[in-house]
Amino acid sequence: MILSSDKITGLAKASFLLPALVSFLLLSGCDHAPEIVQISGSKFGTSYNITIVADQPAPADLAEQIENALDIVDLAMSTYKSESELSLFNRLSVGEEVAASEELWTVLKTSREVWHKSAGAFDPSVGPLVDLWGFGPQMTNDRLPADNDIAQALATIGYQHLILNRDNQSISKHQALRLDLSAVAKGYAVDQVADLLEMLALPDYLVEVGGEMRVSGLNPKGQPWRIAIETPNALGQVDKIIPLESAAVATSGDYRNYFEKDGKRYSHSIDPRTGRPIEHRLASVTVVADRCIDADAWATAFLVMGDKAALEIANQQSIAVYMLVKTDKQFTAVYSDAFKQYLTAPAVNSES
Repeated sequence: MILSSDKITGLAKASFLLPALVSFLLLSGCDHAPEIVQISGSKFGTSYNITIVADQPAPADLAEQIENALDIVDLAMSTYKSESELSLFNRLSVGEEVAASEELWTVLKTSREVWHKSAGAFDPSVGPLVDLWGFGPQMTNDRLPADNDIAQALATIGYQHLILNRDNQSISKHQALRLDLSAVAKGYAVDQVADLLEMLALPDYLVEVGGEMRVSGLNPKGQPWRIAIETPNALGQVDKIIPLESAAVATSGDYRNYFEKDGKRYSHSIDPRTGRPIEHRLASVTVVADRCIDADAWATAFLVMGDKAALEIANQQSIAVYMLVKTDKQFTAVYSDAFKQYLTAPAVNSES
């Protein structure tokens, strides 16, 4: 499976309530072969795919349980559903307080941790800047915003203006603030499904939502799951394959969503500290972590930082990150010390 995802797009314009597709396969070659359960569907404006290697019968309503778990995340964090918990918070008046669900609280708390550790490179309040540059719901026909407009948008963002009251698990804001958790919500959704499978005593699985994934145990061949990292170009080549038995993976890239103006390329990845698209040559970031919510958030943060700053922080925080940096003719791989343990598999069709 090839990893690729653009992180700045919002959660689904609508949750596609198509029934999940479920298939059951049996491995041949032994009398007591495990059951292979495959479940797929649509959510958050993207697809999800789940493979389970079950040594015991899976619950008959497993697909429904997974769909319900994803619906809970959608109803908590969708920016397109007016009745979602996040949308209600975004409409909240300054100083007004509201209780947060466990789901929203967890994502906001994790987002704050990554925002702090990344020195603001990861900031879920960046939405007004994304809209200003034409990468939000409203198209601007590749019009470059004026410096004054950028300054005004910068004045409306800042995760420090979000107040998390741990005493009663409530949230409020110091100033008008609009949050978009799409850079972390898919990762959290992956974790929710993975945790559900663990609770159901189904420890061998691959859960993928929109390119973000988490694996556990062994694949249908009885081997570690083999996860492919895509080369950031239009050819769909694979740069690296890594074997994993218990880990989450998220990838972020700026190579599919951009516009060009007067010969200059403007990425969809906006640096919330400057208000402008990133200009470095870091094209793709893949993070491996215990939980997908962390991998998802850090992949976005590192893409904004650029490879040099990202590598420094990744080594300080012991984060496993693999980055592909564009040179004049190819891509060069840069990775942290914590990622070296995953470099046992050979590269395939590598340009680095």
